Amino acid sequence: MEKTLVIDGKQVRFKSNAATPLRFKAQFGKDFFKEIYKLNAIGELTDKDGNFNYEVLEKLDFDFFYNIIWTLAKTADKSIPDPITWLDQFDEFPLMEIIPELQDLIIASIQSKKK
Repeated sequence: MEKTLVIDGKQVRFKSNAATPLRFKAQFGKDFFKEIYKLNAIGELTDKDGNFNYEVLEKLDFDFFYNIIWTLAKTADKSIPDPITWLDQFDEFPLMEIIPELQDLIIASIQSKKK
């Protein structure tokens, strides 16, 4: 599964495939699936009234989001450099806009196909 987003005026390709979790672990030394499931256990960022839940924010590791975005980009384009060098090319990197756009790619890497 592939998707292209415009980030800071640059077209960036993202891809999820069977190698995505292995690439994530090779680069960051963490299990892709465990990191995804940790997010599930944290809870919602807002309560039922729409109020921001600061306790959940305290538990979030935003590095994971940057790491997964880099992994999806690297899966699509093997020529991109290490994560920090890659991120340095962007003056703006609206994380909270990018993550929802890549949600399908992340879900595709953990879901099984129905038979």
